[in-house]
Amino acid sequence: MSNHHVIIFDGVCNFCNSSINFIIKRDHSNNFVFAPMQSPAAQKLIADYNVENVGFDTFLLIKNGKCFCRTNAAIEIAQDLGGAWPLFKVFKILPRPIRDYFYRLFARNRYSVFGKTETCMVPTKELKNKFLW
Repeated sequence: MSNHHVIIFDGVCNFCNSSINFIIKRDHSNNFVFAPMQSPAAQKLIADYNVENVGFDTFLLIKNGKCFCRTNAAIEIAQDLGGAWPLFKVFKILPRPIRDYFYRLFARNRYSVFGKTETCMVPTKELKNKFLW
């Protein structure tokens, strides 16, 4: 797992789970593994990287020894996906506080718009090795 990038996400959020499925389908180079925020593995990584102010609305990426948060994480992930997704790097021209303001606004309302489940998603047998618990 050490050669993979780790995405930490809210495991009970329907939008977040759909986003993870979206990434899995486009991760042709098998770069990513996933850890629900609610898992001990995610909590250990958050502590190891001394990430502050992390809530279930925070999306994280651990890549090459660095931790990226919120929109920086999303833009970094897009760089490693197939197709035209690397073009999302253009959003870096917007200052991070502005990008993250809209991220937080969306994150605050995602449960009411997309719903949530009572438990974290259970990966299929084929995908089980892509998840850290």
